[in-house]
Amino acid sequence: MEFFCYHRDRPGSLPLRDELLEEHWSYMDRYAEKMIARGPTFADDGETPTGSVHIVDVPDPATARAFAFDEPNYQAGVYRDVLLRRWRNMLGRSMGDFPGGRSGGSRYLVLGLGSARTPDLALPPDPDELIAYGPLLSDDGARLLGAAVLLRAPSPDVARAVLSRDRYADIEVHAWEPGGRRS
Repeated sequence: MEFFCYHRDRPGSLPLRDELLEEHWSYMDRYAEKMIARGPTFADDGETPTGSVHIVDVPDPATARAFAFDEPNYQAGVYRDVLLRRWRNMLGRSMGDFPGGRSGGSRYLVLGLGSARTPDLALPPDPDELIAYGPLLSDDGARLLGAAVLLRAPSPDVARAVLSRDRYADIEVHAWEPGGRRS
């Protein structure tokens, strides 16, 4: 089962986040083979972290909750909240398979939340810039709750347009970069 996890940073937690970086990476190394995508989000300055995205394939909702809430930054208070939802990988690949590679161009996390209508389930007409794309679901997979997309785009407005505005109560766009240890 695939799960989307977005840990949002608590304001002022950057020193603690920096202090726990190796502990965070060591924890994530245990899930490396199960990771579809991962990486930090950033404030408008492009430098200040605002959260961490992890899309992981684990056996069940209990394992996903343990993954999200046993994470060292969460345990230490770096994060103010966690969005954890079942997710479906509409691209069938991981971020490592993205043809655009790890660098070049701006990358974004786009969240369509509070769906009043059916979320976008079909891939956009030009999926070449999509890194990860799929619906947010209830734990049992029966209810559509929104959508989560990682993509490369020239601007936040272009990134936002990947989801239909009228299908969501809110669409969030966050600067994002692929995460993990650098070799």
